[in-house]
Amino acid sequence: MTRKKLMAANWKMHKTPDQAREFVASFLPLISGHHRDEIVLCPSFISIPATIEALQGSRVDTGAQDVCWEQHGAFTGEVSPAMLRAAGCTHVIIGHSERRQFFGETDDSVNRKLRAVLPTGLKPIVCVGEVLEEREAGVTEDVLRRQCSLAFREISAGGAAPIVVAYEPVWAIGTGKTATPELAGEAHRLIRHQAAQAFGEDVANRMRILYGGSVKPGNAALLMSHQDIDGALVGGASLEPKSFAAIVNY
Repeated sequence: MTRKKLMAANWKMHKTPDQAREFVASFLPLISGHHRDEIVLCPSFISIPATIEALQGSRVDTGAQDVCWEQHGAFTGEVSPAMLRAAGCTHVIIGHSERRQFFGETDDSVNRKLRAVLPTGLKPIVCVGEVLEEREAGVTEDVLRRQCSLAFREISAGGAAPIVVAYEPVWAIGTGKTATPELAGEAHRLIRHQAAQAFGEDVANRMRILYGGSVKPGNAALLMSHQDIDGALVGGASLEPKSFAAIVNY
């Protein structure tokens, strides 16, 4: 089955609104002839309006880097799915490894956020992946099974269609190390199997599974050529327009 690839930029805690506008102004001409893939920029909350404004009239979407599991209430500092939709976001990252490592994100909170997001029409990009110790201990498959089974809990097959999963081996994020296409492909097949168990073969076959972990212009084409890799979640290499454009135009 042919799945349209998704190329997503995760800017993390970088770029003021003005810097986001400058990026878009430089980036859009570099991908002006690109129609093949879905492209999304994920700035910080404060730069979302500027990014959306700058992207107006283009084929590039805007996503957020996190979301709350509640739609409103006394949750100081949080942003709800409805707020992101109202701002104009189309996508949202859930459960990034840095949220898990530094801010207490758990498999349970990932599931709660995913269930809150799906009814709003946002496309969730759910991150899963093992740390180096888990890879070296040979428990990668166990980790991915647990993360996926808990993330997918209490979600119906009918409601699962918008879900995108990003496999990010934590040991490859920002380290310059990259999983080989074969290693990534093995993980992607396992994730798809978990999706099939949760939602059925049809939903699983349509689900896009991205790779994230030191994706760069020099390795994008090789990674994207693998039949089980449906796009990329790009961190550091997405901060510079020419670099991200080179990845998009692999």
